[in-house]
Amino acid sequence: MGASFLNNEQILLFILVFLRIGAMLVMIPVIGEKTVPLRIKGALAILISLLVLPSVHAGLPHFQAEAQIIAIATGMAGEILIGVIIGFAARIIFAGVQFAGEMIGIQMGFSIANVIDPVSSTQVSILAEFQYMIALLIYLAIDAHHMFILSIVDSYHFVAPFGYHFSGSLMETILLFSKELFVTAAKISAPVMAVLLFTNVALGIIARTVPQINVFVVGFPLQIAAGLIVFGLTAPVFAKLVQSALIGLQAEIHTLLRLM
Repeated sequence: MGASFLNNEQILLFILVFLRIGAMLVMIPVIGEKTVPLRIKGALAILISLLVLPSVHAGLPHFQAEAQIIAIATGMAGEILIGVIIGFAARIIFAGVQFAGEMIGIQMGFSIANVIDPVSSTQVSILAEFQYMIALLIYLAIDAHHMFILSIVDSYHFVAPFGYHFSGSLMETILLFSKELFVTAAKISAPVMAVLLFTNVALGIIARTVPQINVFVVGFPLQIAAGLIVFGLTAPVFAKLVQSALIGLQAEIHTLLRLM
C-alpha cells in the first residue's frame, strides 16, 4: 500500500464508510445490543469498513473552502442516518415481537411478573423476553445478520457518499414500515388472545349461572394454563412469521435506499 493511497480524499472516504457501517452495527440486533462491548463494535466496524472501502469507487465532490466544513459535516450526518435507517428496519420486527409478548402476558396475568430486559434496561413481561430471545435465535439461524452486511455493500450502489437525500416520500415509507410493528404483534398474539378472550367469556357465563363458584380463584390458573398451551401449540406459526418478516427485510431496505 503506497503512501499515495493515504491522501485526504481516501481518509475522508474511509471515515464516511465507517460512520455508515458503525451506525448500522449499533442498531441491528445481537451486535448492537448493550451487552456487546463498545470495543468489539468499533473493531468490527473498522474491519468491515476496510473490507468495503475498495468497492466504493464514488468520487467525492469538490466544495468551496468556506462551505467545506459544513458540507463534510452534513455528509457525515447523512451517512449516519443511512446506517440508522437500515438498522431501524430490523428493530421494527423485534419491537413487534416484544409488543406481542407484552399483550399476551397482560392478558394471561403475567404483568406482575416482569423481568429486566438487558437490552433496553427496562422491565418487560416474561413472555415478551422469551419471544424476543427466540426471535434472536431465528435471526441467527437464517443468517439474517449477513443480510445486513450485504445491504451495506448494496447501499453504495444506491446512495454514494454525499449522495444522501431526505425526501417526503422517504419519511412516508418509513412511517408505512413502522406499522409493521403493530401488524407483526397482531399476527403473533392473535391466536393466544382469541383463546383467552373466549376463556374470559366462558368464565363470565359460569359466574352468572353458577354463583357458588369463585371465578377469581378458578379463572387465574385457567387463563395461565390455556395461554401457555396455545402459546406452545402456535410456536411453529410464530417461528414462520418471524422468519418471513426477516426474509422480507432486504426488499424493504432496498426500497428505502432507492428513496434516499
